[in-house]
Amino acid sequence: MTLVAGNVPQAEQVPRARSGPFLGLSALDRLTLLYVAAASVLLVAHVNNWRDARPTRWETECLIASHLLALLFALLAPVVRDRSRTEDSFVAEWYPVMVMVGLYAGVGLLNTGASGSSTVAFDYVVQRWELAVFGRQVAYDWIRAMPSPGLSWVLHLSYLSYYFLVVAAPAGLWLLARRQAARQAIFAISLTFFACYLAFLLFPVAGPLYEWPLPHNAASEVWPARVVHFLLTRADAWGSAFPSSHVAASVVATIFAYRGSRRLGLVLAVPTIGIVFAVVYGQIHYGVDALGGLAVALAVAVVTPRLCRGRCVRRCRSTGVWPSPSESEAPQAA
Repeated sequence: MTLVAGNVPQAEQVPRARSGPFLGLSALDRLTLLYVAAASVLLVAHVNNWRDARPTRWETECLIASHLLALLFALLAPVVRDRSRTEDSFVAEWYPVMVMVGLYAGVGLLNTGASGSSTVAFDYVVQRWELAVFGRQVAYDWIRAMPSPGLSWVLHLSYLSYYFLVVAAPAGLWLLARRQAARQAIFAISLTFFACYLAFLLFPVAGPLYEWPLPHNAASEVWPARVVHFLLTRADAWGSAFPSSHVAASVVATIFAYRGSRRLGLVLAVPTIGIVFAVVYGQIHYGVDALGGLAVALAVAVVTPRLCRGRCVRRCRSTGVWPSPSESEAPQAA
């Protein structure tokens, strides 16, 4: 209680809920909207034949549909959170998983255009960086100099684990009821993919998979290596080599898994280390692509706690009490 003029008691004021155009939008929602806006600008540029890569009408319609789907998810997520009977709504937090595949496919469509093969690629720049850093084209030389079936098995299996790993990190935290850590992991992985996708669109690099013939030796004949190249020849987006999103996303997933549960993070660290080397050994990425992926991962790990605190917006808005920027969830051992 406080006293005002005339000694009339007045109830203490409860902090008012924030207002504004972004009321109810989580950090993940705003991130998704920002990416859709940037990707839409690049779509308009390509429709106007930027880099001689105008997409066909059908491709343009597919790209618009994928952007609209991501837009709708981001705008409807706050509504879903408000109407949910619990603090956590699975769809509202996990929708990036549902739209990311379409957005990734859009990268390849925009980079190649109607002709199916882009006239602009910056592999010659990245190959110069490769020589400057390693003194050789390590992505070409390594598997030919060390055609070990055992090493190939381990590294290519690690590469295949990537598709499980980037989902396992937030899913594991979610199942452990560490929802704040799970939200941060989802945000960080989404930020990683969006940053890489924009880099692919602005600086397309085909990668050694397209630049050089595939090796034919004992290392390339093991079935994990054949499965990897089968997937890449049918589902890869052209121009998505630098930086390596496989390295970036797997490292980010492992970092945030470790921050929420040390045990989970340590388990995921094993295949993550394999992925870092597998993308180069398997002639999928240049060595500097992997280094670029590591740089993206470290940057995302630094900025994510500032951009996404992992708290439920609906609870803060309903109580009118908003956490300070310094508040954070303490890491847990298991």
